[in-house]
Formats: sequence, structure tokens, C-alpha cells
Amino acid sequence: MANSPVPAKKTLVTSALIYANGQIHLGHLVEYIQTDIYVRFRRLLGDDIIYCCADDTHGTPIMVNARTRGITPEQLIAESYKDHIREFTAFRITFDTFHSTHSDEARKWTDYIYTKNKEAGNIIEEEIEQLFDTKENIFLPDRFVKGICPKCGAEDQYGDSCESCSAAYKPTELKDPRSVISGTKPILKKTRHLFFKLDAVRDQLIAWLRNARLQEEVVNYINNWIEEGLRNWDFTRDAPYFGFPVPGTTDKYYYVWWDAPVGYFGSCDKWCSEHTAAVEEYIMPSKNELIHFIGRDIIYHHFIYWPAMLIGAGMHLPDAIHVHGFLTVGKQKMSKSRGTFIQASQYLQKFDPLYLRYYYAANLSGKMIDIDLDFNDFKNRINSELIGTIANFCNRTLTFIKKNFNGQINAVDADGPHAVLREAFDTVKQQFLAINLRAAVRTILDIATAGNKYFQNNEPWKIIKENPTHAEAVLGSCLHLVRDIIIPLKAIIPSVAEIIEQQLQVDPLTWDDLGNDLRGHTIGVPSPPIKKLEDFDLYEHDPFASIDLRAAKVVQCEAHPNADKLLVLQIDVGILGQRQLVAGLAAFYTPEELVGQTICIVANLKPVQLRGQKSQGMLLAASNADGQTALVSVQAEPGTPITAAGIEPAPLEQITIDDFFACPITARADGVYYNNHALRAGTKPVVPTNNIVGKVK
Repeated sequence: MANSPVPAKKTLVTSALIYANGQIHLGHLVEYIQTDIYVRFRRLLGDDIIYCCADDTHGTPIMVNARTRGITPEQLIAESYKDHIREFTAFRITFDTFHSTHSDEARKWTDYIYTKNKEAGNIIEEEIEQLFDTKENIFLPDRFVKGICPKCGAEDQYGDSCESCSAAYKPTELKDPRSVISGTKPILKKTRHLFFKLDAVRDQLIAWLRNARLQEEVVNYINNWIEEGLRNWDFTRDAPYFGFPVPGTTDKYYYVWWDAPVGYFGSCDKWCSEHTAAVEEYIMPSKNELIHFIGRDIIYHHFIYWPAMLIGAGMHLPDAIHVHGFLTVGKQKMSKSRGTFIQASQYLQKFDPLYLRYYYAANLSGKMIDIDLDFNDFKNRINSELIGTIANFCNRTLTFIKKNFNGQINAVDADGPHAVLREAFDTVKQQFLAINLRAAVRTILDIATAGNKYFQNNEPWKIIKENPTHAEAVLGSCLHLVRDIIIPLKAIIPSVAEIIEQQLQVDPLTWDDLGNDLRGHTIGVPSPPIKKLEDFDLYEHDPFASIDLRAAKVVQCEAHPNADKLLVLQIDVGILGQRQLVAGLAAFYTPEELVGQTICIVANLKPVQLRGQKSQGMLLAASNADGQTALVSVQAEPGTPITAAGIEPAPLEQITIDDFFACPITARADGVYYNNHALRAGTKPVVPTNNIVGKVK
């Protein structure tokens, strides 16, 4: 009786879930492009592999932002989902499914993991004290508290760590804490939370760290943390909170770091339900494979919390977690003030995504090190390597064959580079599987360079006149090498590979097509597959994009003590807190008339002293030819961003008054405009009060 075939190993690959409270930027794309290249390559090998991901949708920031904009959290995450799908698609990220943590599938597995851990005795309840915002009636997460660092005394630090001295601490340890939401001083309030006893799974964690395919430098971090002792993990939050309620409780919700990684399984479940597959084959212990790609900022969550949850629930532990470094731009951390915090949508306005895919691949090793986006290097690599070496070899080969052999080759040089370099493709394969994309790109470049050298040394444009048979054999070797080079490049730059496949007139290539005989095959019409990258300025954007306009509510107003024409306003800017403005409105409004008004302010204007009073911003008012002046009014929650239709906002940390006046804003009968771009607070128009039409200042 013949042996039964060994079933193919099923592999689930994920990237860290992107938060639904913001846009995709080039830093995010490092991970998604890296993961996509790996998955595409495994598909070329014929592996049974799926790539599942989702939007990370829960938590206080989502709830607060939605409230600020006057929409529901569900509406906010639906908007983000649509934007994320569009931009991922543009960069050719091939998810098998891209789902949401706010889904029935995610909730099912979140509750399952909780219940199994509770049954295993890994869950306990404890009373704790947390900072509480009495104005907003909400417990404050770490990042929604700011104050003075308890270690070094640096001001304006978040409630979890200090950006000045890198110290880690609890929010309750901050000196002079304030709520980021309301600007008020929070109080300590007792509450009861659920905790995971991490030490209960300590031995299993150590065993997993020893046996999984993990980067050595990361394992060293984790072992140090384990040796220091694993504290019980507080994984619940109090209402109000946007997330899933914990079963059996009335006012407790899963903290986002409990249900976010479960989104991997929820997304996989979604794919399985649509493909008549059993999700258990991917997420329960068996001969399957689970691989995560993450950034180094979430190591603790994926190497301690997540495997601990899975151990307690008896589920499949990650076989490999690949950690990459951060993206820097010009050797510096991405920064809005320097114009280097680049959104995916901003990049897409200027460049083909294939350039970035190639550049990232050419720089990403298998190590947890940062990669730098240097635009001079970016341009040189695209033009010299991708176009000058790879695309040039492909195009010159196909063009010569089409012109001189009517598109068909019937001879091949047995000692040509297509044969000599066969082992190099085995090297490329191992480099891809080791996730050392930089090495794989270098090997492919070496192969293409050898092809160009062979073409140049044999001078087919000369020998075709004396020995056309030899010329044909030379071109035959080059043709086979072109086809072979394109196969691994399908993982990196699929759009280019598809163009050359069409020019070759072959079916979609796989790894099994390496070395196949192309003699007698007729190619199509060749043309350069990539455009040369000209000089550019990615940072160029409309100056209005640098201005941070916000809705603000006047909560207090009084006459300026040293100037008759000025008023001093205390305003609420929602998530940006409270601040003081000084405005020259005394001739047009009494203090009592301004209190309660929702106005439009320039939130990132450099603070100034006006006759002895600090002004942290500027309000917008419209003036007509007769000198009449009226507020620009907004119907929105304090803190709501005010944008101009058609202009992607990229506000700087601080602007000058000259920066603001370089962007003329006018009030019309139907609204307020910047260069014919209507100003909106969410979906609501910004309007001048009292029907004042004229210049806004």
C-alpha cells in the first residue's frame, strides 16, 4: 500500500494591526511591504500561505476622536478602513483578507481566549487607583495624562514614559498631572480591574522563547524582562470605553492590547468562512505555521502578553516573530516640523509605489535595525540599480531579439550566464526565506550585472553580421536569464514583473519555471518597463497644510488689564487642552457675548506676549470693507480639526504669523475659503457670523 502524501503545512502570516485613528505613513509601510514581499515569495514557491490583517479599532483615542468630530466610533473606523484599503491596494499589499478588530469574528476569539484563561486560573481581580478626569467623567489611559517626569523633572511628559530621560513609570507617579482631554487636574479614584497572572505561564514562555524562530537580540531583551519578574497585567478598562465588554461584567472592557492581537485570528476566521476552510487548522496546535511581522516598539506585547494569552488558552504559539527597526528620514526621526513625516497619500501624489517597494527591499536585512530613507540614495538606487542594471538588461535583450530574430530564439549558449548562475538563484531563495531582503536584492543585481557584462562582451550587434548562429545563442542565454531574474522580482516589484511577463508572452511565472527551455518561444513587443526618476521635492506641499486650525469653545472672557482694544479669552480646545488667547475684539464684542461661542483658532501659532498677557494661538474673524468684524463660527466639538477641501493636512508643530498670512482666507456668503477650497469641520461648513463677507484675519 502506497504511503499517503504528507499534507502541506498551512501558514498564517500577519503584520501588526494598523490603528484606525490615523493615516498610513511611510513608516507603517516598511512592515507591510516587507511582509508582502515575504508572502509573495512563499506563494511563488507554491506554499499554502495566507496573509491576514485588520484595522485595530478599539480604545479611548478612537472614542475621544469620534466625539471630537461629532461622529460615532463606528463611523470613524469605517472612514479609516476605506482609506487604509485604498492606500494598501495602491502599494500592492496583497492581504488575503483585511478585516477589523470590531467584528463578530474578533469578539468570538477574544472571549474564547479570556474564558479559557479564566478556567485555567490565570485571571484575578484586584482593586487599584487610577487617574480620573472629573470633567469628562472618564478614567485616563497612560497617553491621555501629561505632567512632570518623576525621574528627571522634564515637563509635558506622557503618563507611561519620559521622552527626555527614557524612564518608564506609572501615570500615578507623574508630578502635576493633567488630563490631555480636558486640561484639568485628574483625581485618584479606586476601581477594580482584571489582571492576567503572567508568572503563572513563566516556564512555558521560556520554553517557547527557546524553541521558536526568533531574533537573538530580541530574545535577550525578553529573558532580561522575565528575570526581573513578570508583574500581573491589567488587561481591562472602565466604562466609558470603545471596545468589547468582558463577559460577566457590567462596566469592564478588554484593554486594546488584549483584543488587538486576537484580530489576527479574527481576520483568519473571516477568510476561512469565505473559503470553506477550518480556522482551527490555522490557530490551534497542529502542523500549521504562525508568523508575525512587527516593529520593535511592540516587542513586549508580542513576546510576553500575546504568547501568555495563547498558552493559557491552549492555542498555537507563534513559530516565528520577525522584528524590524524604525524608519528614519535623512538619518532623523520622522518629524512634521521638518516636513519628513510623510503620509502614504502624499507619496502617491508624486511617485510610483514600485520605487518604494524596491528601496525598502534593498535596505531591509533580517536584523532589528533602523532603515534610513535618504532621497539622494533613493533616486540613485532607482536609476542606477533598478533601471540602469535590471531594467536595462531586460529591455536591451528583448529589443534585440524582437528586432533581429523576429521575436523568436532557437539557440542558446550552453555556457552562458543563465546556466553558470543557476546556483545563485538557490542563494536568492534562502535569502528571501531568511527575510534578508537586502542580500536577495544584492544577489539579483549581481546576476543582472553578469548578464549585462556577458551581453556587452559578446557584442551581438557586431557578431550577428559574421556569425548569426552564435549571436542567437548569446541572446538565447540572455533571454533565459531575463525570465529567471523576473521570477524573484515578482515578490518585490510585481508591477514591473507583470509588464515583462507580458512582453515575454508567458503565463504568470512561478519558482518552478526557473530554467525552463524558451527555445522556439515568440516574445511580444518590448518597451522600457520603468520610468527614470527625475529630480523631485517630496516635501513640497500647499502652505495651508502646515496650519493647524481647530474648533475651540470660549469658556471665559475678560477685558485686557493693559489694553482697551484687547480681550483675554480662556478657551477649550478639546483633546489639545485649555489655553489662553488675546484678541482685538473689544470694539465688536463684550466679554459676555463671547462666552459660549465655538470659534476657529490657529492652534499651532507660536505663542507671544501681548501687552503682558500670553496668547497661545489666534482666533479667526472676518472683516469687510466698512471695517465691521465678526467671528468665524464653527458647529463642532472643541478640538475638531478644520481642513480645506482637497488639501491633505500636514500641520507643523509651530508656525509664525507670517506663515499664516501667506495663506489668504476669505469669508463669502456661503462659507469660508482658502483659494477656493472650502473650510470644513468634519462635514460641517465653517461660516462667518453676522453675514460679514471679506478678508479673514
